[in-house]
Amino acid sequence: MQATLDIALIQSDLLWEDPEGNREMFEGKINSISEDIDLIILPEMFTTGFTMEPQNIDISEGNVTVKWMQGLARENQVALMGSIVFHEQDKFFNRLFFVSPEGRVETYDKKHTFTLAGEDEVYEAGNQKLILEYKGFKICPMICYDLRFPVWARNMEDYDILVYVANWPKKRINAWDTLLRARAIENMAYCIGVNRVGLDGMDYEYTGHSAVYDALGQKIGFSEEEEIIYATLHKEHIESTRKKLRFLEDRDNFSLIV
Repeated sequence: MQATLDIALIQSDLLWEDPEGNREMFEGKINSISEDIDLIILPEMFTTGFTMEPQNIDISEGNVTVKWMQGLARENQVALMGSIVFHEQDKFFNRLFFVSPEGRVETYDKKHTFTLAGEDEVYEAGNQKLILEYKGFKICPMICYDLRFPVWARNMEDYDILVYVANWPKKRINAWDTLLRARAIENMAYCIGVNRVGLDGMDYEYTGHSAVYDALGQKIGFSEEEEIIYATLHKEHIESTRKKLRFLEDRDNFSLIV
């Protein structure tokens, strides 16, 4: 079992509804990483920005991006994670992809579509939580608005890492900061949030605040700039914290019906 996981969060501006341009931009950033990294995490809808007009994107682009992720993962021997607009069976999804260094693909569809922006009218909501295992760590990936719903993220699976990829605007950034820390504390897990910066095609401003919190809610990574944020996660931190503070043993047991 690997004792540590080295991660890189790419906090970036995004080109509006331009998958090819965003892939080129992120490929440059990914290839610029010289550190020995296990997992690279990109923001929500990293090839388009948070568009509510997915019909503007060619339906082939989702598969093109997945193949691109597989190629980069194999070439750099690193896992990649991020969500994109994905078309399947005449429906659109805000779908997160995890791609292993060997090209293995696992997916999560955003459970809580953002009604304030009309996402629920455009994208199909998911109903399956994903717990993936990678290099000795159990990881639970989620997307943006899911952050506001602690029951969905409740750590019933003893995962080690909770990840949120997002396009979370400046006007509500205090909620982002507060809830990321809360999710870490209540689930006794690392909690990672990867946001974007810049202005999108609807003139919403994003100020980043991508962050990494440990199982006690201590901030170990944070940025408001367009940059790559690095952190090392330790399995021993999870194990020793849970052994000393047995809070998860007192959690409420329930089954979630979706």
